[in-house]
Order: sequence, then structure tokens, then C-alpha cells
Amino acid sequence: MKSLSMPHPRDDCSTPCSLADTDILSSAESTSSDSSLRSQPWPLKFQIPEFSYEVQFQLEQGNQAFLNNGTLLHPSTKLKSDILQSLASEMAKYKIYPSSAEFDNVAEALITKYPCLKEKGSVTGYYGWKISLKYKMANYRTRLRNIGCQELTINSVKEKRSGMGPGPNQVKKPRKAEVNFCPDYPPGETKESLEEERKALLLEVKKKNNDQLIKRKMEKTFAYRRQEIIKGMPFIAEVKNRWPALFSETEVVAEFTRITMVPLLSTFMAKLDRYADHLLRVFKKKGGTAKRIIST
Repeated sequence: MKSLSMPHPRDDCSTPCSLADTDILSSAESTSSDSSLRSQPWPLKFQIPEFSYEVQFQLEQGNQAFLNNGTLLHPSTKLKSDILQSLASEMAKYKIYPSSAEFDNVAEALITKYPCLKEKGSVTGYYGWKISLKYKMANYRTRLRNIGCQELTINSVKEKRSGMGPGPNQVKKPRKAEVNFCPDYPPGETKESLEEERKALLLEVKKKNNDQLIKRKMEKTFAYRRQEIIKGMPFIAEVKNRWPALFSETEVVAEFTRITMVPLLSTFMAKLDRYADHLLRVFKKKGGTAKRIIST
């Protein structure tokens, strides 16, 4: 029996989305328009970005030489650094901490588009590029941390010493499908201004027929809420006290979408439809108490 695996963010829905789903999707679209948020998960096929004119010119010349006589390009230190820098910047649009497999994806995509960059003697043809890219990505994270990127400052030595960050040997980073793990505040907003929005939300949840206003305020305070939860690791009771709107069905679904960019309800129902017949066949084969419970 196939397991009910976690749906991939790119899976298409085989059933129409409900009105609630449409509302959540529009919420995700408006949230993703915030420049501090990522709008999509890691792509199934990584697209190599356009490099600078100088880099592009050298790579095209190298590709032509490779097509003509199989000559491999031996990039200069500067050329290699420029290529790696562009790739690291593109990867950061999706993930700050790519997995080993994702580094493989990028390195393989690079030599597929520019076969002149293949490495002689390497089984994969890109192992050296993968290792260099890991080092470049680590350096890029340092640069982002130095300019205040919240997804990285939570792991800084200063945060750990203050007691707000993780332990000395722990790194807080996305573990599963989080696309927006610890985003920065929206442009023009501060901790103080977003705290005022949170207080206003406490009053709004007590009113009737104002779901749209609550949704907008929850979207606006998303980064503030994520940083509070990730840095402070509060108990559920404390979160419920500070963010009561988060515990409504609508906002549970909306928050899931903000974090993963996956429309929860429509994706779940599509997967349920896909496996329903198989599950029913399995259930019918059950015997004893389980069969009686299922039958009733």
C-alpha cells in the first residue's frame, strides 16, 4: 500500500477549489507580494539565472568551443567566483539553507546548460562545483546576516548569548516545507508598529462579520508572529493568548499557506480523492472489530 505522503507544493489539484480555498489562495498571493516574503518553494527544475554580460560572453564562447571540438573551459578565479555568486543569490530566493540534494540540482543544472564547465575526472561532472557552491553559499549567508537578515541573525552569536537564540550547537532553520520560515518585517514596519497591530487584532476577534479585516491584519503581522514564535519558543497557551485569531479554522489554513505557499484544503482533498479508492479496498479487507467500526 502506498503511504499518504506529504503533498509536493507543485502538485496540481484534481478537484476544484472551494470558495474558502480561493480566498486562501488570494490571501497567499497578496501576502507574497510583500518583498520580505518568498513567493514559491524550491523549483522542481532549477533554472540557471542570466549572468552578467561579461560572464555570459565567456560561457557562450566556451560552449561553442566545446561543441566544436570538445574543449572544456577552465574558468579563471574571477569568472568562477562571479558564477558562484550569481547562483548563491538565485538559490537564496528559495532557500537560505539548501540541502545536499538541492546543491546537486543547481550544479547539475549548471553543467547541463553550460557543458563546457564539466569537470574532467569527476563521476558526476559537477562535484567540484557543488563543493565550491556550498562554500560560496556559506559566505553569502554571512553577508546577509551582517546586513540584518532575520532568518540568519537568529543564529548569530549575539542572539545566542542574549538567550534569545538557539543553543551553541543548534541552528534554527527550515526543516520541512517552510518557504517563509523567519521573514523580515514588511517595509516601513517596526516591532512597535506591528505590536500595535497585534493589540488591535485582540479587539477585532471579538467582533462579528469582520473576517476580511482580521485576515489583512494577520497577513501584515505574519513576520512579527513568526519571529516571536521561532525566537521565543512560547507555550501554546501563550500563543493562543497573544494571537487568538490564529486558532480559528480559517487562519490555521491561511497561516499554513503563508509558511509553505501550499493551499492546504484543496491539496489535501485532491490527495484524498487520489487515494480514496485504494483506501476503501484496504478497509474492506479488514476483519474483526476494525471491520465492524468501519461498517458502521
